[in-house]
Amino acid sequence: MNGSNPVYPFSAIVGQEDMKDALLANIVFPSIGGVLIRGEKGTAKSTTVRALADLLPERDVIKGCIFRCSPSDTRNLCESCRNRVAGNGQPECEPARMRVVELPLCATEDRVAGTLDIEHAITQGQKKFEPGVLASANGNILYVDEVNLLDDHIVDLLLDAAAMGVNFVEREGISYSHPARFLLVGTMNPEEGDLRPQLLDRFGLVVDVMGERDSARRSEVVKRRLAFERDPVAFCRQYETEQQALRERILAAQEMAACMEADDRLIDTAVKVSLALGVDGHRSDLTLVKTAIAFAALDGVEWVGREHVLKAAGLSLPHRMRRRPFEESRADLGSVKALIAECYGSP
Repeated sequence: MNGSNPVYPFSAIVGQEDMKDALLANIVFPSIGGVLIRGEKGTAKSTTVRALADLLPERDVIKGCIFRCSPSDTRNLCESCRNRVAGNGQPECEPARMRVVELPLCATEDRVAGTLDIEHAITQGQKKFEPGVLASANGNILYVDEVNLLDDHIVDLLLDAAAMGVNFVEREGISYSHPARFLLVGTMNPEEGDLRPQLLDRFGLVVDVMGERDSARRSEVVKRRLAFERDPVAFCRQYETEQQALRERILAAQEMAACMEADDRLIDTAVKVSLALGVDGHRSDLTLVKTAIAFAALDGVEWVGREHVLKAAGLSLPHRMRRRPFEESRADLGSVKALIAECYGSP
């Protein structure tokens, strides 16, 4: 909890389990590829994303670096930090929290990727980079509201950077690159238009959300929100025990997932399910495997079970299925369950 500006606790959010699970899976296994959240307004999308960032512990970053490079991640340092590490080996560090970086809907390519000062490069013989949104997003959550209303080339730019973990900028034959490793979270209302299938496929997981339909749970949403607005500090204090338990669960899952390997049964299951549903490419297979491992690690087990695969399939496959005109994008979960039961056995 940020004492000066309390954030609604992640553990206090009622319902929306798929959205919370998808976000947590990406924190545990970052290369899953982000989350696209589709649904009506007022369903705690932005609240959940900000709550997740506030939940995560501080990390050490190299002091003075505009990209907030991590000294422990030597493979993904900017050019300046690489030189500093090579020079003295132990650059000065400072603690930093993960934060939510929002992309303006009207953002231009230069605003997103950053720009190079060509005149400075020619006259001074040095590259001068003006950082953009992707520079601020490194090590953070990049939140894109109404991503379906962005120009396609801007979405392409975001997804390319998210996939590679690097942002490349080139102007007049001069190039510059910097680390851009972030959790990409996009939101959209399908009634306002959809994403092209090629772009939709690039999001690791997709979650469809809606408001609570159960009256008791809906009432609880209202009660908790009113209590938070009345006294944010006291409200957050009520959930601190649950918040700390969740922090420890995430850290343990990150360590466990880093040591887990996909066995043949998991890989074969992912392949069979993707083929049965007519999914193009191999991205779905990889995403399903990574997500299932993340869910197992969050459960504190070193093996992937049937329930982990089924949950991962429900988030990683529906948006990648082939569709005929006017056909809804929904997975045939009955066939998915049958295939997974064939490989893992019935519950």
